[in-house]
Amino acid sequence: MSETATATSTATATASTAKATTGATIELENLTKRYPGSPNPAVDEVNMEIKAGELVIFVGPSGCGKSTTLKMINRLIEPTSGRIRINGEDVTDMDPVKLRRKVGYAIQSSGLFPHMTVAQNIALVPKMVGWSKSKIKSRVEEMLDLVGLDPGEFRGRYPRQLSGGQQQRVGVARALAADPPVLLMDEPFGAVDPITRDHLQDELIRLQHELHKTIVFVTHDFDEAIKLGDRIAVLRERSHIAQFDTPEAILTNPADDFVSGFVGAGAALKRLNLTRVRDVEVRDYPTVTVDDPLQDIFNKLRSGNTNEILLLDKRGRPYKWLRRGDLMRARGSLARAGTLVHDTVTRDATLRDALEAVLTDNAGRVAVTGRRGAYEGVVDMETLMNSVHELLEADRLDAVEHQHELEEQRAEHTHREQEGADTGGEERA
Repeated sequence: MSETATATSTATATASTAKATTGATIELENLTKRYPGSPNPAVDEVNMEIKAGELVIFVGPSGCGKSTTLKMINRLIEPTSGRIRINGEDVTDMDPVKLRRKVGYAIQSSGLFPHMTVAQNIALVPKMVGWSKSKIKSRVEEMLDLVGLDPGEFRGRYPRQLSGGQQQRVGVARALAADPPVLLMDEPFGAVDPITRDHLQDELIRLQHELHKTIVFVTHDFDEAIKLGDRIAVLRERSHIAQFDTPEAILTNPADDFVSGFVGAGAALKRLNLTRVRDVEVRDYPTVTVDDPLQDIFNKLRSGNTNEILLLDKRGRPYKWLRRGDLMRARGSLARAGTLVHDTVTRDATLRDALEAVLTDNAGRVAVTGRRGAYEGVVDMETLMNSVHELLEADRLDAVEHQHELEEQRAEHTHREQEGADTGGEERA
């Protein structure tokens, strides 16, 4: 079979699997964990309902019990009391090993087995549940493609031969391999650098759009929670729920001072994490490839409306920004010409990610990429700043409206007090 046919077949299989995959409801009822010798429970009677296909974030201070609560869902930690229901089925008394095969689990630093290849790591759970060799092989290819890794390049590698970001992608692929309805993620991106972390977050958002799993995700980073979550559970000590709501509701109407402390200053700018690159204009930009003749590249630079073009590599990924005069100064060699593209964003990236990339690059634009880093367009500073101004103006109008509501309430309260005073005076008379 040709590479094109294989790619088409894999894409079709991935698409059909994505359509067939749905999440499951999760209900926690009075879930409690006590450790011997401790006067207080680590987790104290947590009650929560998570909808099928929802991405819910547990966020809270260190030691508040968020990871313990997560691990009780697949019973890596056994609850002391309370019930856990997945799709209505009480799993509290189920064989925990069987339960874990039905619940995907991804952790910080990926947790890959170092003596196994990438393919063997991903195949682990499907093999345990008795899938055929042909089905497992097909699923490994599908999962690698789904997380943006070329199966031909990565299936035979060992974890030590991967970057931190690649290891985390394989960890997610392994967690999804047996097609579980529920995926638990315990600070999975906490051990990678900020740029890689942003890209992994974007990848998770893209995967969730395709798969509609029920995902419970633990983090201590509130910005990450805003970016990823359909709903956020802000947890106090012993996993007491301070607020369980959408990111917009928590940003605009925190329940109390504890939640406000997590929101922090600059709530309007944090709302940049709620708007995606796909929601704003992604412009086309003049491009050339490394395979184009040098004269064609030179002519396009000289005749274009912009003073630079974007050079793409053999796979169509952003490689270098070329400006007029670069080829002349580099004596016609692409190896020495231009400026390397240091950062890109996907359409699932937030406007905050895009703004940080633009400011870091200091050139007023950032390239937008799709699956496996292929170029899709450019977002510029003007577009991003217009969006920031719109958010700030919306916040200003909300504040004015809120102030008017308070004034009306005060006026109504004063009017009632006056009526009461008048009525009392008449009765005395």
